[in-house]
Parts: sequence; structure tokens; C-alpha cells
Amino acid sequence: MPIDAAKATSAEPRTTELAWDHKDVQLYHLGIGAGAPTPEAPHAATDPDELRYTLESALHVLPSFATVAGGGMALAGGLSAPGIDVDLAAVLHGGQTVTVHRPLPVRGRATQTSTVPAVYDKGKAAVIVLRSEVADDEGPLWTCDTQIFVRGEGGFGGERGPSVRGDLPDRAPDLTTERRIRPDQALLYRLSGDWNPLHADPEFAKLAGFDRPILHGLCSYGVALKAAVDTALGGDVARVREFTARFAGVVFPGETLRIRIWRDEPAGENGQEPAGAGGGRLVLSVTAADRDDAPVLADTSVTYR
Repeated sequence: MPIDAAKATSAEPRTTELAWDHKDVQLYHLGIGAGAPTPEAPHAATDPDELRYTLESALHVLPSFATVAGGGMALAGGLSAPGIDVDLAAVLHGGQTVTVHRPLPVRGRATQTSTVPAVYDKGKAAVIVLRSEVADDEGPLWTCDTQIFVRGEGGFGGERGPSVRGDLPDRAPDLTTERRIRPDQALLYRLSGDWNPLHADPEFAKLAGFDRPILHGLCSYGVALKAAVDTALGGDVARVREFTARFAGVVFPGETLRIRIWRDEPAGENGQEPAGAGGGRLVLSVTAADRDDAPVLADTSVTYR
């Protein structure tokens, strides 16, 4: 059996050393669209708010950088865990959660500890849950939970696992914004460590069933978080406690993402945070505006301080 759930979940934790500096952070931010014009910042390349993502002297780190820090080793390490031997062509990224324990430093060295806390049997597929916990000399930095959907590997008699589907609020969004994905966005994003040719090679994409290369799901994930921080949290990346999303559909470079945002608490004027608010939760809908709002990210939320 390619997946031995008991062996995978009982295996000893694996550790990996991570290191990054301002160039890695800046490259990641550029890969998710930092510096490109937006409806809120038409001159983004020189906008002071946008320079927080691109200029080393003013740099803040978006929490989704955790998915690529050190070259994005969490996914690769998890799929090489004891008890897991799967065909990468059958692997889909099902969902991602990043929990931030304190603001991410612009440069750092840390230790990543990886485990497989669960393997779920969905019948025709298996879902592998990978967890990576990252800490430096000062203590915990972040925790990433990654859900990997493996087609054709179910039916081994394991637990089916949770099935969480969140409904969007039954009212108009408090904020709506759009982010255009540049035609070369996937080529830039892959420099942060995900070299899958599905995102660059047209012939490989056709073999995978797509008529052209698709955008990395984690790129859409980063674009959505940045849009939420910029429009609903005043650009303050340190306020993010957790960001979670389920990957619901593909994006093709050159398309436009439509991001709708609801606040759990009543919004203030123009959808902004109410005065005196001390934290809360944002609910997001992320769709492909060019394809009749086809779903891109579902069950998506930002918990903030």
C-alpha cells in the first residue's frame, strides 16, 4: 500500500534547518504582486504603503511567506515521510493554514519540525495532513498545516476525517477588491522554491489536463492575504494571527482575482474596521473574475489581533 497511515502518523518528527534574508522576502512579495498597480494604489511601485513589501529599509513580512521560507521545504519533507510513497502526478494541494506566533523577522535562521498528524480516507482519495512547526532561538515563529489530496489512494479503511464547509455571510461584502495576475506571475513566483513545471511548461500542463500553465495555489493564497491586510487591516501584517483557505479552483496567469471580504463584526464606514475594535475575523471569497466568478479559494478566513 503506497500510504501506510499508521506508520506515517507514528513516525519520529523530522527536522530541517531554514534560513532566509530580505532578498527572499522581497522576491516572495514580488511573486504575489507587490509593487503592481491596484485599484487602491495605482502607483504602487512608489507608494509608501507598498514599499513595506519591496524596499529593504522599510520591509515587513507578510505571514504567508511562511509557506516558502527556506525554499518551501514543508511540502517536500512531508511527502517523503515514512509510510508515504505516492505518485506526484496524483497529488493536489487541498488546503493551507498558517498560524503566526509572533511577527516574522526579515532575516532569520530557524528549525522546522515536521510531522504527519493525520491521514484521512476519502474513499477514492486520501488526504494527508502535514504539520510543520518552526522556531528560532527566541521561541515559536509559526505553524503550517498543509492538506494534500492524493487521488486513487483512498479505500484503506481509515477515518474519513472532518468535512468543514463554511457558508459566506448572507449579505453584501464589506469590501471588494480585484488583483490582476500578471502573465508572467507564475514564472516569478516559482523562484521562491516551487519548481513544478505545471506552472511554466505548456507541454507539461497539457499532460496534466490544462491547455496552458496554471498559477500556483499558494500564489493565489498570498495574493488574497495581502489584499485583505492592505484593505481591511491598514496594511499591518503583524495583526494577522491565522490565515486558512481551501483550494477550490485554478487560476491562469493574466486573469483577475476578485476578492470579497466580510467582517464578522459590523463594519465601520466604507467597510473599514469599527473604532475600538480589538481583533476579530475576516471571511473571504476569492474568485476568477474573468470566468464568471469561478471559485479559486473557499472556506477562507483571516483571524487577526
